[in-house]
Amino acid sequence: MTGLMDSWMIGLSSGNPIACISFIHQSIHPRIHFYPCPSVFIRGLISPMKLSEMRELLASRGIQLTKSLGQNFLHDGNQLRRIVDAAELKKTDKVLEIGPGLGPLTELLLQNAGEVLAIEKDARLVEFLRERFNVAQASRLHGLGENLKAGGTPALHLLHADALKFFRRESHDWHDWKLVANLPFSVASTIFVELAQSSKRPERMVATLQLEVAHRLMAKAGDDDYGVLTLLLQLDYELREWFKIPAGCFFPAPDVDSACVVLIRREQPPLSDHQRLMFTKIVKRAFSQRRKMMLKLLREDWPAEKLERTFKKLQLSPQIRAEAVSLEQFVALAQRVA
Repeated sequence: MTGLMDSWMIGLSSGNPIACISFIHQSIHPRIHFYPCPSVFIRGLISPMKLSEMRELLASRGIQLTKSLGQNFLHDGNQLRRIVDAAELKKTDKVLEIGPGLGPLTELLLQNAGEVLAIEKDARLVEFLRERFNVAQASRLHGLGENLKAGGTPALHLLHADALKFFRRESHDWHDWKLVANLPFSVASTIFVELAQSSKRPERMVATLQLEVAHRLMAKAGDDDYGVLTLLLQLDYELREWFKIPAGCFFPAPDVDSACVVLIRREQPPLSDHQRLMFTKIVKRAFSQRRKMMLKLLREDWPAEKLERTFKKLQLSPQIRAEAVSLEQFVALAQRVA
């Protein structure tokens, strides 16, 4: 641990700091407090953490990673850099990172973006991150993005919280943020949907997740992987690119391969807020029993006569199943049924 910290060579400075780091603790009280640290001048950044260092660090702290939290840490430097490159970061960008773990991706984000909000659920890892990034608490920060508005330098805000509970409890405008994260496998798809369905969704989402989930995100009508997740994400996002990440690049190595996906927010929302609610309801009902005819399933929620007229206008067969209906057809259906 000492070797890792020594390599930072950190000293306090009042001028031209490279990074200003703050810590947010949220485990009991629902309110969020942001604490900016004093300006920190970093003379040298540490190199990406090696697997041997990661093992030693976890062992020295008695930290055993848990599968229930989806803790598979990406340690391969080349893959980490590919993720950051895919995000196309600028010094004015605000980045949301979920599950920073030991901080190897966080470090690269701070080098390339203007502000990083890292949300970590595991208190043991939060404590380590505080030490690694030399967190110091000072006066309260009134809101995210203040340092960028004032022309400030890169900042890290560390939030100890369950990301899903945070999103569902706290309303936040993410429209000019980018999600860049090695998402915990256990909640990756749920987090994607939660952010995508937000009225102020991120402009770009770059994240690692299980390869099978990535296949569902990029599926088309008629594919075996096509389903609810596909449609809820593709309604507002286009898949720009993706690349596979072997299991050996993680510690501990997961049982399956992973992939990094790059999703770009569509310029124009295809549906109004009311139509969007209808779209979600239709999609979930249509796939509730995948092998049944969609029209029959939808009759449980909407008048049969109205559905039959709409199906006819859209040239949808009464016998068609949801897996054969395209995104565009689901959108048109929501517009007419709403």
